[in-house]
Amino acid sequence: MDQIAHNLQQQTELYGEPLGELIRRIGGALGLTQARLAETIGLSAPMLSQLMSAQRVKIGNPAVVSRLHSLDELAARIATGGLEPAEITAALDQIRGATGAFTKSVPPATTGRPQPRAVVREIQNLFRSVASAGEVLRAADLIVAESPGLAELLRAYGAGRTDDAVAHFERHLG
Repeated sequence: MDQIAHNLQQQTELYGEPLGELIRRIGGALGLTQARLAETIGLSAPMLSQLMSAQRVKIGNPAVVSRLHSLDELAARIATGGLEPAEITAALDQIRGATGAFTKSVPPATTGRPQPRAVVREIQNLFRSVASAGEVLRAADLIVAESPGLAELLRAYGAGRTDDAVAHFERHLG
């Protein structure tokens, strides 16, 4: 297997698909050039190009991964027709300014209980900072026979889409 094919396989294990496909899909849905997408997630355009062409495998900064994940979710929301152009612009600005810090999206305790989506995103960020989606799914497969609920939790928060994890959260704690 040549190096690029190997890198594409590793990207698929880490991100669920090769980064080139993911980034082209997101950019197309959001109408973003590669340079604008790079700026939004906090990477240089050359680094993004290297990731897209599988010359590099992994995004080293968890905050960049978090912003890319947020763009993917925004693209999915756009595909369902649920956003106006002004909402898209506001969402892009919010994503661009996100630090990826665990405390960023959780309101202070004095404002009451945090929104389920904010809690779920923090849990997902934690999972994604320590393991790839593929690793989480393999762990879930190993424990499903003895602990199906825990396996479901791993799949929902460690490798699933945010909307599915929010639905899981609301079923169990909402």
